[in-house]
Amino acid sequence: MRSELFSAENLEKESAQPGLRLQNSKLLKAELNGEFMARVGSMVAYQGNVQFEALGSGGIGKFLKQKLTGEGVPLMRVRGQGDVFLADRAADVHLIDLEQGDALSINGANVLAFDSTLSYDIKMVGGAGMMSNAGLFNCVFSGYGRIAVTTKGSPVVLTVDQPTYVDPQAAICWSASLQTGYHRAEQMGLGTLMGRTTGERFTMSFAGQGFVVVQPSEEFPGGIGGSGSGQQAGQGGGLLGNLLGN
Repeated sequence: MRSELFSAENLEKESAQPGLRLQNSKLLKAELNGEFMARVGSMVAYQGNVQFEALGSGGIGKFLKQKLTGEGVPLMRVRGQGDVFLADRAADVHLIDLEQGDALSINGANVLAFDSTLSYDIKMVGGAGMMSNAGLFNCVFSGYGRIAVTTKGSPVVLTVDQPTYVDPQAAICWSASLQTGYHRAEQMGLGTLMGRTTGERFTMSFAGQGFVVVQPSEEFPGGIGGSGSGQQAGQGGGLLGNLLGN
């Protein structure tokens, strides 16, 4: 049998080391000898002795935060021995290695999989207020390990060494040490009063030293767990404040 389908670039890539690695730009391969965490429903194929266990949002505290904020990562634990392939609607997959002391703030909708050695929590984006219902809450990852994130198209990594502004629906992740806020990008004028708009009403602002990853697409607000983060956050009241303080 002959076909370009069977060319070397499409054959499974083998490695002697376990862990998360790219099969190609849109497919993640996990050579499993132990366990890792993955987005629910992201498995497209596997070989070997592998078990999948649903974890919700990763614990009761994160479950409650997800319900109140609309943000979070619906997780499954993948364990055993074998090869597991994961993807998310043919989005581009990128690997990030975190070391001790690193912390990464990431949109939960862009988390594909991560090593179980990493930990994460749902945090309010500093300075967001109630100006926008997109990007109010993000997942902050820390610890030592590898995480796979997805983007729609090839992203740009901006070095924050001057005031930086990003559409909140296009921001994938950023250094957790950065100071964030919201900036009114659209200027008030006669056109605004007459109902005209540029579609760029608010942007996220970043200051400090670090980076921001921006995709060439705008996600719908609300992250993974639901929709309307701002509305849900408003309904959360004091309980949300207590949860985010933990």
